[in-house]
Order: sequence, then C-alpha cells, then structure tokens
Amino acid sequence: MNSTLRGQIIMELATRSGISFQIPVRLTFDRSTPWAVGLTFLLPGDDPVRWTVSRELLLDGLSDVAGDGDIQVRPVEWLDQDLIAISLRSLDGEAELLAPLAALHAFLLRTDLIAPFGEEFPEEWLDRGIAGLLGTGAELRQ
Repeated sequence: MNSTLRGQIIMELATRSGISFQIPVRLTFDRSTPWAVGLTFLLPGDDPVRWTVSRELLLDGLSDVAGDGDIQVRPVEWLDQDLIAISLRSLDGEAELLAPLAALHAFLLRTDLIAPFGEEFPEEWLDRGIAGLLGTGAELRQ
C-alpha cells in the first residue's frame, strides 16, 4: 500500500480585507507523519503557502468547533451547503477557507486506510519515549 496520499480540493478563500475567491488546495498525508495533513494553497500570482494541520483537528472540526490557537476548524452551513471553515492566523495575517465537508471527510477517510486513527504512534515509539524518560534509552538503541 502506498504510504503517501495526495488530493486536491477547491476551497473558498476569504481574507480580512474582504477579498474572496476560489483556490485549489493540495492535501498531503504521509504515513511517516500520521498525525499531520499538509495543506498547500495555490494562490494566483503568488508563491504557494504551506500549512501543516493536525489530522485529528480536521476530523474533530467536521462535527464541532475544534482548535483554539492559530488554527480553528468548524462546520458551517452556507447556501444549503455543508462546509468546513478552516481559520488560519499567523504573523503575516489571517484567512478563512471554506471546504466542502464531503470532500474533506473523504480525504480523511482515505488517510485512515494508510494509518488508522488512534494508531498514529507505533508501539516502538512509545517504548523509546518511555525508555528515554526513564534513562534507559541505551538498551533500546542496541
């Protein structure tokens, strides 16, 4: 099975300045970082903008408000469409993206086939982490 999943969703981008337009957003998921989904925004006339978002945050945001820092995800209904609002805040500014709920949900379901939710951390990672905390890491490296 392939360890990387890629997809693309057309999202509505709204900025604080009132500008709003549709942009393609590439989604990337890799088994080597199973807790993260990469979002690459392809802005017209500009370099791509990349964000890394918690896969669990996106999943939680499908049904309720999730996140309280620089990224917030929440369901919204607009013109009889089920959408997911992804609010992003950085030092450079703020933006809100509206993604079709069905498309984002389908992508997340496909990530579950590569790395099931709840199994993001292999047992050996946990063993190494515990050994490191207990100061017994040398035994595991041999």
